Amino acid sequence: MKRKLLSIILLLSVLCLFTACTEPTTANHSGSKDTTIEPKNDSELPASTLKSGDSGEDVKELQAALVKIGYEISVTGNFDNETTEALKDFQAQQVKLPASGEYNQATMKWLKKALDGEFAVEPGKGSVPISNPEETVIVDDPSDTLVLVNKSHALPNDYIPDDLIAPNVRFPFTQDLPKRYMREEAAHALEDLFKASDKAGLDLFAQSGYRSYNTQESIFASYVAKDGEDAANKYSARPGESEHQTGLTMDVTSPEINFNLNTNFAKTEEGKWVKAHAHEYGFIIRYPKGKESITKYQYEPWHLRYVGKEVATVIHEKDITLEKYLGAL
Repeated sequence: MKRKLLSIILLLSVLCLFTACTEPTTANHSGSKDTTIEPKNDSELPASTLKSGDSGEDVKELQAALVKIGYEISVTGNFDNETTEALKDFQAQQVKLPASGEYNQATMKWLKKALDGEFAVEPGKGSVPISNPEETVIVDDPSDTLVLVNKSHALPNDYIPDDLIAPNVRFPFTQDLPKRYMREEAAHALEDLFKASDKAGLDLFAQSGYRSYNTQESIFASYVAKDGEDAANKYSARPGESEHQTGLTMDVTSPEINFNLNTNFAKTEEGKWVKAHAHEYGFIIRYPKGKESITKYQYEPWHLRYVGKEVATVIHEKDITLEKYLGAL
């Protein structure tokens, strides 16, 4: 009996010892496992506004985030040109972000979404060559709705949009001329704009839309003969550098100024309405007042360029140019 009791006590002792040895090991394993699980997005995004020339830990965090979504840049803590260009490229792929190359709260919001995998980023897809007054590049995709056409970015000589139609709006002439035409999407948007202006009791007219390379060549040559090339190029584009060739532009006017195209249009009720509402239909005033140093053209309140509602709204609300929006500065 005593032997049996001793055997039971010995067995219980062994069981207790086994439990004591194994429980801490299990607990330690669980603790170790918790600390090695990495969240989907373990990057810290800086809360401060950052721009070219800044440096420090916040810049490092921004650079690390850009690397994480595919940009091949160095994490140095210095907001250098490489960082600026990567950020511009990222911003250019988000409709609601101007490609300013500056990091702010709006950019942080979209960068966080990219890190969380809510959308894919394609490094290099949003890049637009910087405007260089000493050099003109031929654009890669002239049919892009957001194609940048200016004194540094030209259309191919032979580019003719393949979807030109005449919008059903008023013109001060009856002939079926090429300048009646626009690309289909822009033409329908112009029709909506005119319907809205009609409801507002206005008398808006379309004056000049599509213009071929050859036509622009003749027009510019006549202005050069009259005023000289430098002066002419302040109010008229060289062939290939005219937005009218895109089929996305329409000059508008009103009877109050005898259907002319001049700055007096801005003083008319039609001009005031266009300035306030064109973005609602996808248009921007391409050459706004006070931005001549950026656009390199004189103020043209009559010149409407179609870019789509979302982009037009961003440009209107932020009071910027298409160059600024696309990051070409």
